[in-house]
Amino acid sequence: MSSNHTDAGASPAFSVVGREPLARFAPSPTGPLHLGSLLAAVGSYLDARAAGARWLVRIEDLDTPRVIPGCADAMLRTLEAFGFEWDGEVLFQSTRRPAYREALAALTAAGRVYPCSCSRKDLAVEDESAGYPGTCRAGPARSGPTALRFRVSDAPIHFDDLFQGPQQFDLAACGDVVVERRDRLASYQLAVVVDDAFQEITRVVRGADLLPSTPWQIELQSALTLPRPIYGHLPLLLEPDGAKLSKARRSLPLDPSTATPALFSTLTHLSQTPPPDLAHSSIKEVWKWAIGHWNPRALAGRAEARCPPEATGSRIAW
Repeated sequence: MSSNHTDAGASPAFSVVGREPLARFAPSPTGPLHLGSLLAAVGSYLDARAAGARWLVRIEDLDTPRVIPGCADAMLRTLEAFGFEWDGEVLFQSTRRPAYREALAALTAAGRVYPCSCSRKDLAVEDESAGYPGTCRAGPARSGPTALRFRVSDAPIHFDDLFQGPQQFDLAACGDVVVERRDRLASYQLAVVVDDAFQEITRVVRGADLLPSTPWQIELQSALTLPRPIYGHLPLLLEPDGAKLSKARRSLPLDPSTATPALFSTLTHLSQTPPPDLAHSSIKEVWKWAIGHWNPRALAGRAEARCPPEATGSRIAW
């Protein structure tokens, strides 16, 4: 376990050697880890350890305008305080820009990208999951700064999700996706595909909010001749009424002094059944039980988990 980072900017983006089981947790340092982050980290960690896989940490700090100084180091300290033990050095996406440029060059050479002048305001959407109507496929709709969009095929995408079961997406309905932003930063969709291949990731376990991104990522893997990892999408942690976690309550920073009860509660959100006395055990004992008793079948078809009504603030009434 190390908080040192790997400078991999000059490494080839498409070098994948061997298929040793490898998993990863990849938070963005745009805010502290919270209960939702913990659920994703715990699910990924347990799936990896139970499968005999190494577990890596990658800091997705590519969106520099939103990165909070010192946040990445705080995240790593929090993971350590909660008993996570990652393998190898931490990879920072900000060191990988040459690899993203190489991938963009390959997509450009293959005729798979085009300039797009549309903004989110133009499209009247909050995120890309609503689908892109193809406004700029024949050329930018107006002059000025442009992003680069990846031209998807019309073929459906099929994959078996570890927890959500068989999945099928209509790529034409998903629409073309941004792979380079107007500010010339690689998009999340491109960077995650390139970095998963670079790190030879074989298991991607993350929150169900990223399930709609998976067909784009699979299509990019195909276009760049990169291997496809196994995907598993964990239930998204929500407020008792089904709303997103409130910034005034459960998305407050994780408190290391409540690590053991927080881990215990997270296991229950993941449909695991820890014995009640485990809530008063050491962090090491909680992890030992959790890894030995990991039951992924209990998550079958679960896309959400709701906090109990009495859970308030960073010091939860567990």
